[in-house]
Amino acid sequence: MIYIVLGFLWGLCIPYLSRRFGKFMPASPAFALYSLFMPLKKVSAPQKNKVYLALRRALRYRAFMYGLFSAAVTFALLYVYGAEHLLWYLAFAWAALFLFEIDVRWFILPDLITFPLLILGVGCAYFAGVPVTVEQAFFGAVVGFVLPVIASLPFAAKYPDALGGGDVKFLSVVGAWLGVEKMLYTIVLSCILFTIYAVIKRQREGAYGPAIALAALIMLLWRF
Repeated sequence: MIYIVLGFLWGLCIPYLSRRFGKFMPASPAFALYSLFMPLKKVSAPQKNKVYLALRRALRYRAFMYGLFSAAVTFALLYVYGAEHLLWYLAFAWAALFLFEIDVRWFILPDLITFPLLILGVGCAYFAGVPVTVEQAFFGAVVGFVLPVIASLPFAAKYPDALGGGDVKFLSVVGAWLGVEKMLYTIVLSCILFTIYAVIKRQREGAYGPAIALAALIMLLWRF
């Protein structure tokens, strides 16, 4: 039960923490960490107009929905994997949800999160040996980085921003955590999810990171 409560609390924090990235990015890792946890500038009473109050209500609603979704993901991981290695899975899942929101709002997947998550994925393989071995983690990370770059080369001239550097690094992270096979499934599923989103929104461009995050979570929960 405590894990589900922590998942809910983490979800509540996601919109507030991700909101800060637009204030200081790009930045060095040290300044980003400093800015992430420093208090935001307070708004004086005269500035709290109807627009500000409406935005604050929307942010609270968004935080509540993220709390519910994060708690649901936490419960699903506990149900599928049990408690033995749960903290490793939660680190990946909660970070993926954080990257989901950051990319939705700011169209970035910051190295401040992806690089440590990559190292943590290799660490999970080394210390826990699940869901992949160390060799599979390294191979998955390399393939997750190289394959999208090669696949996007034919479209690079016409669509230079079709696949951003952050997306490639995120796929490398997915490869390190889930291995090559599930990383490939993640790519296919993320393309399907992004296509559905583009059709619904009737737009040809958008953040691709959220599709990767959602697809990776599905692959993490899908044991085969």
